[in-house]
Amino acid sequence: MSVLAVSTSANHVFSKTNQPSITLIAGLGVEGDCHAGTTVQHRSRLKIRPPPPNLRQVHLIQSELFGQVQDMMNHEDGSVLPGQLGENITTLGIDLLGLGEGTLLRFVAGEDDGGRSDEVAAVRIMGLRNPCPQIEKFRKGLQEQCLVRDDERKIVARKAGIMGVVEAGGIVKPGMRILVERPESFNPLGCV
Repeated sequence: MSVLAVSTSANHVFSKTNQPSITLIAGLGVEGDCHAGTTVQHRSRLKIRPPPPNLRQVHLIQSELFGQVQDMMNHEDGSVLPGQLGENITTLGIDLLGLGEGTLLRFVAGEDDGGRSDEVAAVRIMGLRNPCPQIEKFRKGLQEQCLVRDDERKIVARKAGIMGVVEAGGIVKPGMRILVERPESFNPLGCV
């Protein structure tokens, strides 16, 4: 379980640019990212008064989704790269969607990375990202590939990643290990 890529954008654009590292700031989010803040920063929710707390400070997606999407879309332009769906952290080898609300993800330097164990960034998982229409604008047919529907076409699962808040600040970069601390009781993720 590790970090594959990290991305950020100072502007409200859909895709984010890959970076060598990002800095998480406790209670705010990703330094320099347009979604950082104590209250919600997503444009679709900025008109809510009073502004709700920002439960979407950090967006994480498991990289395994990219291969699934490409297989389902079954054409050349079905490929998706880290950062293109607006995530800050792209993971490898961890079932993010299967984690429960309140799970804590700690980002630890690799053994040969020289990182100190007392300098660990951490993100508390708050819920699922709802696949928004911007996904469809990015690539036709992709929004539907990020949803699971039952026989009556009701949405039963979402696969566009998870959202969390920064509990402990620090640097996150590709290659870091991810330690998972599950809460005592399991509560499935709902949309935030």
